[in-house]
Amino acid sequence: MSMGAMKDGDRGAAVRVDAPAGEELERPARGAEVPRIGLARAGAAAPDGAALPAAGGAALPAEYLGPARVTAAEGGAVAVELPGGQAVAVEMALALPYEPALGDTLLVIGRAERYYAIGVLHGRGRTVLSLQGDVAVHAREGALSLSGDRGVEIRGPELDVHTGKIRMVADAVVQKFTSVYQRVSALLSVQASESHTVVEKTSFTKAKNATILTEETVTVNGKQILLG
Repeated sequence: MSMGAMKDGDRGAAVRVDAPAGEELERPARGAEVPRIGLARAGAAAPDGAALPAAGGAALPAEYLGPARVTAAEGGAVAVELPGGQAVAVEMALALPYEPALGDTLLVIGRAERYYAIGVLHGRGRTVLSLQGDVAVHAREGALSLSGDRGVEIRGPELDVHTGKIRMVADAVVQKFTSVYQRVSALLSVQASESHTVVEKTSFTKAKNATILTEETVTVNGKQILLG
């Protein structure tokens, strides 16, 4: 059958076999199926239309955005469990370096086999912000507040506080020092319900004028009492 005798619909599907070397072959007609060759990925569609199973046996969704529970976090590797029971590895993609803990709920986004943690919904882990060199935190025209539900801890070889006033309010205060030196240029006033001072060795008090005033009893007890 000659080429002239071919139908118009058959001409579009014809392919030149005598093209010179290097010349591109004619493309198939529109609508003709072109087979694709590639490696199947987890969560991608299988040839029969079904989703490929994940490593744990459950099929991974092609796309996902939602919560996931942390099941493993060690050495920078984090694994989570999706609501459907699929276990996947995630990469932390947060603005601040967060170290998730077991049981945390992360906001995870993923497609096929790539999953990223973009938020923390419920967390008990730790955020470590480590910067090189000197760091200054300044609240311009405002106040700086530091708070923690379980406490605030400050560590360093030295601590300098420069301020006009210090107000401390606490139920209990425990202080432990090797030595304490206080210099008050004006008035030192202490008001307490009871006062108890214990000095293991020598106690020395020097004043220009001293007054001991009690409403009831004054007791002085010692092996020697020297007045003069």
